[in-house]
Amino acid sequence: MKIKLFLAAILFMSFQNFYAQENLNKATDSVKVSIQEIEKQKAVEKAKLEQQLKEDKAALKQQQKAEEKVEKAQKDAEKAQKDAEKAEKEAKKEKKKAEQAQKKIEKEQKKLDSARKSVSKTENKLDKAKKDLNKMEAKFAKNKAKGKLSPVEIEKENVNITKQQLKISEIQEDLRKDEKKLDKLR
Repeated sequence: MKIKLFLAAILFMSFQNFYAQENLNKATDSVKVSIQEIEKQKAVEKAKLEQQLKEDKAALKQQQKAEEKVEKAQKDAEKAQKDAEKAEKEAKKEKKKAEQAQKKIEKEQKKLDSARKSVSKTENKLDKAKKDLNKMEAKFAKNKAKGKLSPVEIEKENVNITKQQLKISEIQEDLRKDEKKLDKLR
């Protein structure tokens, strides 16, 4: 009996399901239709906004990459400029050193020329002083041989000759100093 009741209940439910009206969830009400359209529009707008957001993010990434490249290029340009300035400073420094070395060489050359000139001048002075001494001695010997000189004049001439000999020895000393100076400069 239980089985009969159970089978009857299943049969009854089957008939009820077979004769029931079909509900397709179609909105017949205009409010429901407008709400569904609004929801569809919202879904479409949401999809568009999400797409726009993705595109904006991609554009922002590209812009950031471009800015980074520009910054890197600026840094590289600044570094290159600094390197160029540094090289220019080094070149100026080297040029200044070369000019100083040239001035020093010129100065040394002037000193050397001056020392040579001084030696030459002193040698000429010595030659002239020796010639004067020879003339004095020759004149003294000539006048003494003639007997024209008094003993006072003889003494004066001897003093003059001695002075000339001292002058020659001073000039020789100056010549030695000048030659020593010249040798130092060479």
